[in-house]
Amino acid sequence: MHVFLEAIELVITPYTLLVICAAATFGLFVGAIPGLTATMATALLVPFSFYMDPVPAIAAIVACTTMAIIAGDIPGALMRIPGTPASAAYVDEAYAMTKAGRPAKALGISICSSSVGGMIGFVALLFIAPALGKIALQFSSFEYFWLAMLGLSCAALISSGSKVKGTLSLLLGLFIATVGLDPLTATPRFSFGWTELMGGISFIPAMIGMFALSEILRHKAGEPGKREPVMKIGNPLAGMVGTLWRHKFNVLRGSAFGTVIGALPGAGGDLGAWISYAISKKFSKTPEKFGTGHSEGLVEASATNNAALSSAWIPAMVFGIPGDAVTAIAVGVLVMKGMNPGPTIFINNPQNFYAVMIVFALANLLIIPLGWLAVRFSRSIFRLSRTYLNASILAFCIVGSYAVNNSVFGVGVMLAMGVIAFILESKGFPIAPIILGIVIGPLVEKNFLTSMIIADGNFLGFFERPIAAGLGLFTIVIWVLPLIVRGVSQTRKLAGATGGIANADRGSQ
Repeated sequence: MHVFLEAIELVITPYTLLVICAAATFGLFVGAIPGLTATMATALLVPFSFYMDPVPAIAAIVACTTMAIIAGDIPGALMRIPGTPASAAYVDEAYAMTKAGRPAKALGISICSSSVGGMIGFVALLFIAPALGKIALQFSSFEYFWLAMLGLSCAALISSGSKVKGTLSLLLGLFIATVGLDPLTATPRFSFGWTELMGGISFIPAMIGMFALSEILRHKAGEPGKREPVMKIGNPLAGMVGTLWRHKFNVLRGSAFGTVIGALPGAGGDLGAWISYAISKKFSKTPEKFGTGHSEGLVEASATNNAALSSAWIPAMVFGIPGDAVTAIAVGVLVMKGMNPGPTIFINNPQNFYAVMIVFALANLLIIPLGWLAVRFSRSIFRLSRTYLNASILAFCIVGSYAVNNSVFGVGVMLAMGVIAFILESKGFPIAPIILGIVIGPLVEKNFLTSMIIADGNFLGFFERPIAAGLGLFTIVIWVLPLIVRGVSQTRKLAGATGGIANADRGSQ
């Protein structure tokens, strides 16, 4: 208990609290700009951490990351421009809610669900960090392959409309993910001699182009010169207690799932949000409402997003294994400050571990007031003419795409993907599965090839480990079950039609 009190003393100081508020405000600003991700915001803070003590330095990273991720949901809900790959999983749902005249509710759900999910992740970090860390260490390439395949299976669930078109969109995303160097042999693929293509196609410019630029093109093609009415955004926190209570099971399930997924190195909230949204639709009593501005999937995926963000620090702090790009940066800061992560942290510096957890709690509590302020400022967006708004969005898209690798090639990728998405959506092809394929494709390929080498080419090796066998069988059941249900349904219809014809023949005799 005295260690926890010592951790509180490290955090509750004027200097540390000021750092947390400043970093959170900075993350809110950066995260709301298309293309400037939470990872980029964290990287920009690293030089400032050189002059800070260990606890304020880590507190700045935690607060900045937490706020940048929730800020990415604001342009997603208002303009269909997701700030992170994770928010791309439910951006269509949030934007549909905005188009239905409920932008405040869409933003309120993102803010409150993220805060609750983050707090549940904090509780998990507090009590079960070592246990979850040990489970994470048991995951090999076999388990990660099946987990990634489970994520790809979500494409059929998150797609609205034709399942065939959703599958084709996913295959296009997987193809895009193969551009670049082979993950094991470093052989160029589909690079056509271009040095830039050897590094692959980054999903950030692709995501910006497919959602932001395509939205601009669609508006100009459909309603040229029309000035849209000013959208009124009310209080985003109004009615949120009732909404979260109505979907309390979704909040708990999404938070629990995000906590487990986030603890796995290399998985993180990106994969978790896609799977969580798909699970919510699969087990919903009203799956037909998804994609029309339904709050159920939005609540669950938002909770997963921030819960995974918190639990991603479990392998980073307990074993020194980063859970995602942000914690990889944080591990470097920890080492630089002499707080070497690993099992010995509970022996040498336990107060620092608990101080990080307390910062998580404060950061997730700050989500609600700072998120409310961000929504208040976002109202001014809709006072602009749509022409000026589109020009501003395009400028941010160019800056964000260029900033990923400081290359004009990123801008070209953004423009090309925007045109492709505009054409595909005009033909009824969904865009979300393409992004899913680009994000998860490398994870599938790398772990499949690694596993095949370990198993010496024997595919049964994917089922020899207990966790891998469970994930594999569960994934296969998801693939096969809809086919079985459809086959049984068609057989019953055929039997009913045959019986009706036979009865008619007997009646005529």
